[in-house]
Amino acid sequence: MHIRELVKADFAAWAPLWQGYLTFYESEVPDETTKLSFDRLTAGTDQMGAFVAEGDDGGLIGMVHWLRHPSTWVPNDYCYLQDLFVAPHVRGGGVGRALIEAVYARAADLGCNRVYWLTQETNETAMKLYDRVAEKSGFLQYRKIF
Repeated sequence: MHIRELVKADFAAWAPLWQGYLTFYESEVPDETTKLSFDRLTAGTDQMGAFVAEGDDGGLIGMVHWLRHPSTWVPNDYCYLQDLFVAPHVRGGGVGRALIEAVYARAADLGCNRVYWLTQETNETAMKLYDRVAEKSGFLQYRKIF
């Protein structure tokens, strides 16, 4: 396995991972939004980006998206780990951890104060990993969608 940044040439290999992520969360995103998100993720800015995991055969087996934003609590930015997905056939093999660690390293390089993310309360398998690599904040998310 090899972790690297997502690049524009990865769209065809990244799209099935993105769709797997959406399917897991029983969600849909319009094709136009998928394309816009991919373009943002591969724009090469220090505000938003992605890493992918390549398997031994060179195919993509995991992805993680991150974005950086300011905080009112500290002078440094925060890094939000927005999407994490590992292909089902390689789960439990360290891919998710390696992707999270890549975000940690990028956030540290950018001088961020913290990396944080959300997951569904029912995502018990992922939470076993999350409990080993981070601390629960104790906060619940509330939202209003427009």
